[in-house]
Amino acid sequence: MATEIKLLNDQMLKELFDNDVINKSVLIVDIREPSEYAREHIPGSRNVPLSKLNKTDFSTEKNKMAIFHCRLGNRTRSAQIALLATGFKEIYCMEGGIEQWKRCNLPTEIDRHAPIDIMRQVQIIAGTLVLIGIALAYTVSSSFIFLSGFVGLGLLIAGTTGFCGMAKLLMVLPWNKEKDPSASAHTLNRR
Repeated sequence: MATEIKLLNDQMLKELFDNDVINKSVLIVDIREPSEYAREHIPGSRNVPLSKLNKTDFSTEKNKMAIFHCRLGNRTRSAQIALLATGFKEIYCMEGGIEQWKRCNLPTEIDRHAPIDIMRQVQIIAGTLVLIGIALAYTVSSSFIFLSGFVGLGLLIAGTTGFCGMAKLLMVLPWNKEKDPSASAHTLNRR
């Protein structure tokens, strides 16, 4: 069982995955949310969201080298205790997440039909509503400024409590429902 987590820099990552051959003794674990994984992921990686990491049984894979990643590396660095608890023999984290992987010109699978992740959808809608509120307050009636204030209050509540009502509403929309992964077409992207 690993007692430390080693960070993979660009050079180490390139050497490890040279010639696009992923060693069978390596397990790449993507700790991002399923919607992020569905949009773009490393071929052959396994999606285990950070929120489910401590409930996942890795017992048949403990002798493998585990490489954990998120989008930019922040989630993996902040979850070191949870990563060590997985019980792998060797544990590595990509310093820069999947963005580092792409920077190293390694392939990803992209499904352009998958929705963007929920929090980006929230940011787009909240930003749009704030701009609409300001524009209407300036051109129609100053009362429309309350629309921007309402959105700001919602973001403040989401940031302080971790509960985002808009995200909950967006999750029930048809394009955010989980689909059969075999039904979507993936393209291999080489950057």
